[in-house]
Amino acid sequence: MAKSDREIVARPQSAGPLGIALIGTKFMGRAHSTAWSKATQFFDLKRTPVMQAVAGRHPAETCTFAAKWGWKTSTTNWRDLLSNPAVELIDVSTPNHLHAEMSIACLEAGKHVACEKPLAGTLADAKKMVLAARAARKKGVHTFVWYNYRRCPAVAFAHRLVKDGRLGRIFHVRASYLQDWGGPDTPLLWRFQSDLAGSGAHGDLNAHIIDMARFITGDEVVEVVGSIEETFVKERALIASASPEISSKGAKPAVAKKTGKSTVDDALLFLARFKQGAVASFEASRLATGNQNRNCIEINGEKGSIKFDFERMNELQWWDNTLDAKLRGWSRIMCTDPTHPYASHYWPAAHLLGYEHGFISEAADICAVIAGGSPVVMLPDFEDALKTQCVLEAAIRSARERRPVPIRELDKF
Repeated sequence: MAKSDREIVARPQSAGPLGIALIGTKFMGRAHSTAWSKATQFFDLKRTPVMQAVAGRHPAETCTFAAKWGWKTSTTNWRDLLSNPAVELIDVSTPNHLHAEMSIACLEAGKHVACEKPLAGTLADAKKMVLAARAARKKGVHTFVWYNYRRCPAVAFAHRLVKDGRLGRIFHVRASYLQDWGGPDTPLLWRFQSDLAGSGAHGDLNAHIIDMARFITGDEVVEVVGSIEETFVKERALIASASPEISSKGAKPAVAKKTGKSTVDDALLFLARFKQGAVASFEASRLATGNQNRNCIEINGEKGSIKFDFERMNELQWWDNTLDAKLRGWSRIMCTDPTHPYASHYWPAAHLLGYEHGFISEAADICAVIAGGSPVVMLPDFEDALKTQCVLEAAIRSARERRPVPIRELDKF
């Protein structure tokens, strides 16, 4: 799109608090609640987030969640949030198949929307969301997507290194996101059902590393060259009660150990090309035993290379190829110095940050943008997140059709 097509028309904004509502009370609901409650404590914001209301499916559970996590009111009808005049932004933290319906309704009601990743369960739904976002943008309504790993200081610093030319021409992008919680004993959660999740490890994990690769390099994937997907555990135990999101903890097995079919991938690997010539590999798995949350990326350039591993999230590995040969070697940068992105808002150097801080930093950036300011680093909106969705779709098609899939096949409306 032309730059002018994406300009946001300014609308009158209150200088007072920013009313927030949340849909969803599970894993991401907790992470986002932490972010909205802590952002003001760490950042000086022109518009202070106020946690007005939360919507969930079960009355008692939602009421308990609201009291515990700091929401003023609760409801079991998410549409109640659309007419609430105290709410300016609605945070959609639900299973993937609900993102489109909820986000579009919120945008049509004039609410800013922050949606969990991936943008949607399907490419078709993602495109509907983008069309709604374009219409809302003309009225000054913003959209955001929770690709929280952009806000790890080490990842944001890697982005700056590339932007400043410290890696030079990029040759390779090598990314993997490995978890091990999805073994045979894990029951049939919604994440293993394609009508609810869209895909499995691919949409859940590859989405993050595709976005991270795009963000750090400033480049776009133009073709998925080849792909392979595998469902190792084809039948999983049914559960009798609502369960947590990414584990079997708290889930009650169904009577007589009934099973149901898992209809998503457990692992998906693919190769890709970037517009500026780099080649890339991406791998996601929920059965990579011994890897609990190993979100890794390595980028090799003519002048240098970087490595990042979220299990050591405060560190960035750096190779400076411009040094004299006798001085070259991998060095560890502890990205907690106040000169690193976001770090000055938290603790003294080497007083480590954790998982929740990426969400806190993103909540602060969202508040800054709505107040007319700028984020520390780029915030993905629906338009940006659609590019990642197209790559996800290309990889699935490549695996199933056994052919290269250019992105240009998918990004047209």
